Amino acid sequence: MTDRERPAPEHRRPDGVTDAEVEAVGRVSEALETVEQARGHLYAFHQLLGRADRQLGDAVDKLRDAGHDETADRLETDLVGRNVLDGRWTFQVVEEFDDTYWSVFRDHERAVRDEIVAGHRHVFEAEMKEARRTHGRRGHESRP
Repeated sequence: MTDRERPAPEHRRPDGVTDAEVEAVGRVSEALETVEQARGHLYAFHQLLGRADRQLGDAVDKLRDAGHDETADRLETDLVGRNVLDGRWTFQVVEEFDDTYWSVFRDHERAVRDEIVAGHRHVFEAEMKEARRTHGRRGHESRP
């Protein structure tokens, strides 16, 4: 069997690791992937609200140019630059999330992999790939 027909060493199950352990570690990693996806949405939220604040600032200028100073003043003083959460703009929400949850979750996921599967990543998925691919068929190689 050529190297391309076997998973890379970093994706192989270490000796003595059980199916239950591989599955459990895979679930921890899957949970982290979901957190990563949520983090992406949080960054999108951050960028969208920043864009909305700049758009509102532009709208305030246009209202003022159109002679609606009182309306422009009301929007500018109450909404432009307003905190989205108590005392926080979205960059502060993102930083707090990263510092108090995301980085802690990543550290725990890495520790679980280190303790149970010698730090190997995606062992569960690599084994699923081996079970599902058509061995020996072009386009179904185990690795590049």
